[in-house]
Amino acid sequence: MKRDPLDSLVERLSDGDMAAAERVFVVFEPYLRMVVRRKLSTRLRTKFDSIDIVQSVWAHVLSGFRAASWRFANATQLRAFLVRVTQNRMIDQWRRCRTAVDREQPLSQIEPMATPASRQPSACEIAQAGELWERMLVLCPTAHRDVLQLRQQGVTVSEIATRTGLHEGSVHRILHALACRVSVERASRLVPSRQTR
Repeated sequence: MKRDPLDSLVERLSDGDMAAAERVFVVFEPYLRMVVRRKLSTRLRTKFDSIDIVQSVWAHVLSGFRAASWRFANATQLRAFLVRVTQNRMIDQWRRCRTAVDREQPLSQIEPMATPASRQPSACEIAQAGELWERMLVLCPTAHRDVLQLRQQGVTVSEIATRTGLHEGSVHRILHALACRVSVERASRLVPSRQTR
């Protein structure tokens, strides 16, 4: 009886030949991907691809060959083992993303009023932010306004220091002092004056 050429590759793989490992992967990869695709629902395909599963299986198998000295008598035995590992890996992946898959719905099936509120600021919040900015400009000494404006643009403290020629500690102190002034002014607005009692 003629020996399957794959059997000799499997034997070389069991002996630690990594060139044989690459060739065995090339041979088995289409078959294993087909195993995954048969079990992969349309909803799960949005979460992972068959090649992702097969590659993770192969990485696991290679480490097993190196660490545990796995040996297989022939290609049929290795194929059966790879199919089982692939199925187990699919179950693991399904468990990881099961909740997300169960909760997701196509946008066409969601009522517009049931969608979450926008994370964009409301008109009221934009107006309040504008008022706060104006108060900060009023409370900020003219010499420090460039620091405040750079910070509002999202520039880091170290970059502000570089651009203005100030020390980073000075930039921190300027911003902290301004924050204190704003807080004190806000607090004084909330406390009723003695005249109105």
